[in-house]
Amino acid sequence: MTYILALDQGTSSSRSIVFDGRGRIVAQAQRELPQRYPRPGWVEHDPKQIWQTQLDTAREVLRTAGIAAADIRSIGITNQRETTLVWDRRTGEPIHHAIVWQDRRAEPECARLRDEGWAPKVQLKTGLRIDAYFSGTKLKWILDQVPDSRDRAARGELAFGTVDSWLIWQLTGGAVHVTDVTNASRTMLFNVHDNAWDAELLQALDIPPALMPEVLPSAAEFGTTLPELLGAPIRIGGVAGDQQSATFGQACFSEGMAKNTYGTGCFMLMHTGERFQTSQNGLVTTSAAQPGRQPEFALEGSVFVGGAVVQWMRDGLRAIGTSGEVEALASSVQDAGGVVLVPAFTGLGAPYWQPEARGILTGLTRGTTMGHIARAALESIAFQSAALLVAMQRDAAAAGVAPMRELRVDGGACVNDLLMQFQADLLGIAVVRPAVIETTALGAAYLAGLSCGVFAGTDELSALWQAERRFEPRLSRAQADERMQQWEHAVRQTIAA
Repeated sequence: MTYILALDQGTSSSRSIVFDGRGRIVAQAQRELPQRYPRPGWVEHDPKQIWQTQLDTAREVLRTAGIAAADIRSIGITNQRETTLVWDRRTGEPIHHAIVWQDRRAEPECARLRDEGWAPKVQLKTGLRIDAYFSGTKLKWILDQVPDSRDRAARGELAFGTVDSWLIWQLTGGAVHVTDVTNASRTMLFNVHDNAWDAELLQALDIPPALMPEVLPSAAEFGTTLPELLGAPIRIGGVAGDQQSATFGQACFSEGMAKNTYGTGCFMLMHTGERFQTSQNGLVTTSAAQPGRQPEFALEGSVFVGGAVVQWMRDGLRAIGTSGEVEALASSVQDAGGVVLVPAFTGLGAPYWQPEARGILTGLTRGTTMGHIARAALESIAFQSAALLVAMQRDAAAAGVAPMRELRVDGGACVNDLLMQFQADLLGIAVVRPAVIETTALGAAYLAGLSCGVFAGTDELSALWQAERRFEPRLSRAQADERMQQWEHAVRQTIAA
């Protein structure tokens, strides 16, 4: 048998999955990853916990699968993007906690860049908007706050990386400091046209080039693991940020194909082929997973609070005991009863880009129950995703790309039938759930398999993809439009507040 090990390091957990040569799950293991909230709007991880939880799951999944490390052809890594780490090259010790992608502490620096007129140049070079979401200003914050770190970085003593770089460093015993194009493209420091760190942007943020990792295609030689970690050396052959990896795992290889991932946040990507297209509707352009050297791109919209709203229902309101109970609670009422929740807990992402916005719950009456609020919470995920698709369709139409016929979905919340049906109702197109919903890990496995010859090419991967269920729209377009107008009205109230 042929086996590939995928390491899936996410915001709330670390997972490892063993796939066979047909892309089928053999075994999986998961560990929760604690988050720290030292101040309002700040989110951090302990880098050592990131590494330890990931290593623990890799060891566990091999035991569960009943296979040895020598049976693994290659490792693929996928990771939470934009989360920023800096460590000592000699000792491997982090100089600060990892600053998570959700963290907003770098917004003042972003405001400075916008005020100085950098926005058009940043968008042209990187495809991104200036926002604290991306890694560059997080990295600057660490260098500004940790004494002597900028001088040490200039002397080549420190290393910067997103989570993939950190894991590869650990897996190879510090022998390799690399990343891939997808993760690099999320830093606001990477020129996506020539796939290289941009000297002008590094200078604008006073970041020493010696900090930066080497950038490779998403399917490449990323090093070999230390034999003592898993029992034998294993080649690392694929790396991609989680959303580009999920797009690859969904077999969205052609222009106009799109997927939406329902995780802690929601992330919709539409492949645009070799076309770099600047969005006129609040989206960003990002590098797609690239098996080779040729740049490929996607339009992306990011929702900061997706499935996290269910965690809020559980941990904040204590309305449910487990996340899985939310569908039953939401189904206890016929509709949301006019209640609309805008979960702008850390601001609003695409297509609004309102970092100072905060959450709002509107339409409450004396008859409102927790069931209505639960339904509004689920609907908020679909509303935000629908706003992304409207923006994406407008950009696609302007570029002459054919209208999207279906949306492929994945992530933990896509198992919620109520949410998926409402999503199809709002979008007016089919929502398609795949047979393997672990598409983030699957994409990393596909990339690793391509690099070592397990898979011949993307045509073979397309043939492996299978649908589990299609959700067809049931609402009329007039009804869907009315619901979206209610949502947009609530968003305006959120921004005004």
